[in-house]
Amino acid sequence: MAAVISTPMLSRRALVFVGILLLHIGFVYVLNAGLAHQAVEMIYGPIETKMIEDVKDQEDKPPPPPPKIETAPPPFVPPPDIAIDLPVETSSTTTAITATTQKPVARPPPPPAAVVRIPPKQDPRRPMPITDDDYPPQSNRLGEEGVTLVRLYVLEDGSIGDVQVAQSSGFARLDEVAVKKLKRWKVKPGTEDGKPVPMWMDLRVVWKIKK
Repeated sequence: MAAVISTPMLSRRALVFVGILLLHIGFVYVLNAGLAHQAVEMIYGPIETKMIEDVKDQEDKPPPPPPKIETAPPPFVPPPDIAIDLPVETSSTTTAITATTQKPVARPPPPPAAVVRIPPKQDPRRPMPITDDDYPPQSNRLGEEGVTLVRLYVLEDGSIGDVQVAQSSGFARLDEVAVKKLKRWKVKPGTEDGKPVPMWMDLRVVWKIKK
């Protein structure tokens, strides 16, 4: 059996194909002529493009330091004078304080009167009982000389209550004669405020051979 080809169907398909082909050719031409870019701008408006790396670099940089502003010191303003009124104490308070603080003060006792003391001394009417005749003969022959320092305890009546050798002459015979003779001596007694009292008296007895 022989195939039958419909001529009108083939011509229609050929026309569609040719139209699509012409549309693609025209689109390519428009792109080459820059008309497509103008059409996009007309439809979507201008497109802003920025480099992401530039923005990132700007964000990484630290902000510049703020400028130093020199401010003048504030003018000196003197403090205001403030008057403070203190409350005045009443007379009753002052009187109470005075009565509390004023206490009788005991007067110190008067100082004791100085005692006038006069030591014993030799009575001109009674000379020293030791003379050249009292020099021990043996000490005279041996040439014994020296000074006997004695202490006399003089009683109220001037008599000698005790005799002590405070410093020896270096020879016992000379010291013994001094003690023996001075025990029978009598002098003026010592006084305190004019009243005779027992008192010690120092005396030097010098032993020297006359040539």
